[in-house]
Amino acid sequence: MSPFITLDILFILLPFLVLALGFVSQKISAATANAGSALLLILYAIFSLCGINGQAANITASFLTWNVNGFGILIRELLLLSFLLASLFSNGYFAHKSDGKAALKNKPEYLSAMLFIAVGGMLVVSAQEILSLFIGLELATIPMYFLVAWNKKDDLGAEAALKYILMGSIATAVELFGFGYLYGFAGGLSFEAISDAVRNLSDAGADFNLLLIAIFFIVMGIGFKLTLFPFHTWAPDVYEGAPTPIAAYLSVSSKGVALAFLGVLVYKPLAEIGFVFQMIFTMLAMATIFIGNLGALRQTRLRRFMAYSSIAQAGYILIGLCGSERLGAASFIYYLFLYAFSNYLLFFLIGIVGKDRSESFDSLRGLSKQQPILAVLFAVAAFSLAGIPPLAGFIGKWMVFASAASVGNYVLVGFAAINSVIALYYYLQIIKAAWVSEDGSAALPPFSISTEQKVVLSVLTLGVLFFGVAPFLHSYIYMLAL
Repeated sequence: MSPFITLDILFILLPFLVLALGFVSQKISAATANAGSALLLILYAIFSLCGINGQAANITASFLTWNVNGFGILIRELLLLSFLLASLFSNGYFAHKSDGKAALKNKPEYLSAMLFIAVGGMLVVSAQEILSLFIGLELATIPMYFLVAWNKKDDLGAEAALKYILMGSIATAVELFGFGYLYGFAGGLSFEAISDAVRNLSDAGADFNLLLIAIFFIVMGIGFKLTLFPFHTWAPDVYEGAPTPIAAYLSVSSKGVALAFLGVLVYKPLAEIGFVFQMIFTMLAMATIFIGNLGALRQTRLRRFMAYSSIAQAGYILIGLCGSERLGAASFIYYLFLYAFSNYLLFFLIGIVGKDRSESFDSLRGLSKQQPILAVLFAVAAFSLAGIPPLAGFIGKWMVFASAASVGNYVLVGFAAINSVIALYYYLQIIKAAWVSEDGSAALPPFSISTEQKVVLSVLTLGVLFFGVAPFLHSYIYMLAL
């Protein structure tokens, strides 16, 4: 049996093990979740590196209808990294909350739910037919509904979860409707049957409109999970109501799974009509970037600000899918990794602020005098998300822009570049609040930072600074992407 299949089996068993160990000890359960995810991440990286021969990746493994390839391994690594960061974030965030709202001590249900989301993402990139693809996507979505409402005494969390599950249910129904049309078009559930039907579209005289309707509904459904315009309206309320670690996990893992879902469809069964997706993604990316930037301009709450930032970032990531196949897959996965480091860094900082203060721009006043290191880290994270060189965010945007430019989509590249200037303005508001605004720190409680948080912040900062200029990460992703 392939080592990747063995690792996948361990990955699937991990959330059940974490849940079972919770009956013995919550500390052992949490340690198992963190150590297990870190070990799996390392092993996936080691085995995939062993499978790279020269300039090509030789990674294929299958078991029944379960498939492992380089693209899937990269998504597995992203989801494991995101879980590990969110778990470490949760340790410090819930342990020191001063508002008394449902303090968390690494409950096994909480950690296993986050792991099930990662397992759902793994199922998405391992599927060979649309039923497994749909089940994986829902497995990666449903646990997030109750994680958003984890703080039971927080009315905002309950309201956010209600909105999230109502809109999510509608999106799922729409998406399933699209799958029904796709099944009717292809006459089968397997990717091979769909690919054959698309390939023989003109010869068989099949109804192209039926395929377009299927694509329309599927994109509508996935647009909700990816916060694409006009399906983004749930995001600000959910980010505001969810615990900050869950908002961070949602912003990275949910995007990773949704984009992997699109990548699987675009590069496998529907590869023959990639030009249709390019037109759709171009329009959605442009609208999403603009609306996300516009919404972020007037925010005063940090988590709502991050929600609109996340919406705009979804548009930038989608640009990668507008390009050529191999470069497109490599560029959007590369962007996701760099986005994870930058986004988690900023969310970690917001969590530190929110422990003793409100999570608003006013709470950052005087930060450069009271905690100059934190003020510097806020600037690093904000500039990276804005795409300022030589930070990781700049290289990520460069790669997705290069993907769109490779097929001559210069209008999209130009539009996104102009909007990056707008984005710089609202990211500068964070830096202004921390460095320029009138010092109000005397009226605010001081910050408390644990040793664990300092270590994680250091690692994330090094990632933002180092991966923006390190060539090996992009080379690794490019060789494995497809």
